[in-house]
Amino acid sequence: MSDENNSVNQKIATTAVHAGEVHDPSGSHINPIHQTSTFIFENSEHIESWGTGQRDAYVYSRGGNPTGEVLANKIAALEGYGMENSDQVSAIIFSSGMGAINAAVLSLVNAGDHIITQQVLYGSCDHFFTEHLTNYNITNSRIKELNAELLEAEFAKYPNTKVVYIETPANPTMTIIDIAHTAKIAHAHGAKVVADNTFASPILQQPLALGADVVVHSTTKYINGHGTVIGGVVVSADPEYMENGPGKKLRYMGGAVPSPFDCWLTNIGLKTLPLRMEKHCANAREVAEFLDSHDAVTQTYWPGLANHPNHEIAAKQMSDFGAMISFDLGSYEAAQHFMDGLKMCSLGVSLGNVDTLVQHPASMTHRVVSEEDKAASGITVGMIRISIGIEDAGDIISDLRNALENI
Repeated sequence: MSDENNSVNQKIATTAVHAGEVHDPSGSHINPIHQTSTFIFENSEHIESWGTGQRDAYVYSRGGNPTGEVLANKIAALEGYGMENSDQVSAIIFSSGMGAINAAVLSLVNAGDHIITQQVLYGSCDHFFTEHLTNYNITNSRIKELNAELLEAEFAKYPNTKVVYIETPANPTMTIIDIAHTAKIAHAHGAKVVADNTFASPILQQPLALGADVVVHSTTKYINGHGTVIGGVVVSADPEYMENGPGKKLRYMGGAVPSPFDCWLTNIGLKTLPLRMEKHCANAREVAEFLDSHDAVTQTYWPGLANHPNHEIAAKQMSDFGAMISFDLGSYEAAQHFMDGLKMCSLGVSLGNVDTLVQHPASMTHRVVSEEDKAASGITVGMIRISIGIEDAGDIISDLRNALENI
C-alpha cells in the first residue's frame, strides 16, 4: 500500500475509497478480478528465487490472490485508522465470518487452554465455544458484560486462560463491553483479546486502537453492505501472529478461502461504508426513539439511548452508536403478530444490508442456544432485533408502527 493510503491524516471516507487500490497496467480504473486458481511462473529462475524467498509470487489462490489482497489492505487501513503503528496492521480474508473467528481463536489456543468471554454471543459463535472447542479440551467460561471484578476472579480461577473474546455491541442484546479496560486486565494476565467488530464496523469503532490484539468481522454484513456475499476477515498489528497463525496454519491449510469475485464485490461495497454508516446511524436514532416511546414496547436496546445501561461506555469508544436495535414486546405471540404485520421491512437473519431486516433471535439466530443460556443472556421470547437500513427513516417507522398495531 502506498504512503498516501497509509497517511493517518487522511480522512476515513477517503481511506475507504482509495486504500489498497491497485490500478491494472491496462489502465482499468476499477481493480480487476483475478478469477484464477493458478498463477504462472515466468521461468525456472523465477521458481527458484520464489522458493528461496528472494522474491514474492502468487502461486495458487488458496495461498493468495491479488483481488483478495486489495480488500485485505483496505480493511487493514480502516481498522488501523489513526494508529501510530498503522503500517503494522494487516488483514487476512476468509470465506465466512465463522471461518475468521475459528482462525483467530485457534491461532491463540491449544488443548488444555481456557477462553473467557461474555455471557451473550452471536448464536453460531456461542455454539462454537460451547459445543466444538470443548471437543478439543479447550474450555470457556462466561462473565456478564465482562465485569472487571468478575474478570479478575475468573483469571485467578483459570490461570490457563489464553484469550478473552469480546463482541461489542453484542448480538442481539446490544450490550457494550469496555474494550480498553478489558484489554488492560487481560494483558496483565498474559492473555490476548479478540474483538468482534461486526456490529460497529471499522467506521464507528477501532478495537486495535483501544487495546485489542485481534479484530474479526463478518464482512457479509456492513463491510459488503448489500447482501451479495459471505465473507470474514481477521485483522491484527502483530505480524508474527498473522503470518504463522490465521494465514499459514488456518486459512491456507483449512481452506476457508473466498473467491476473487466475492472479494471484488466486497471491496466495491466497502468504498461506500462511511457514507452508509452515517445514514444507518441517523435512521437508527429516529427508530430507537420511536420504539422507546411506544406503549407496546416494554424495553428498547440501542446504545445511543441515554437510558441504555452501557451508554457512557459506547459514547467513549464509538464515534456513533450503530444501526442495530433490539426491543422487547413481552411475549412470543406479540412478536409473531408484529413480524406478520410488516410490509416493507424483510424477515431474515443477517444484518448490515442497505434494506431493513427484522428477525426473532430466540427462534432464529439463537435457536441453537439452550433455553437456560438464552435466559442468562437476556434473550427473551418477545425480543425482536432490527438491522436498520438506509431507506427513508419515516418509511421504516411507518412500517414498524403498522406492525405494532397488529399485536
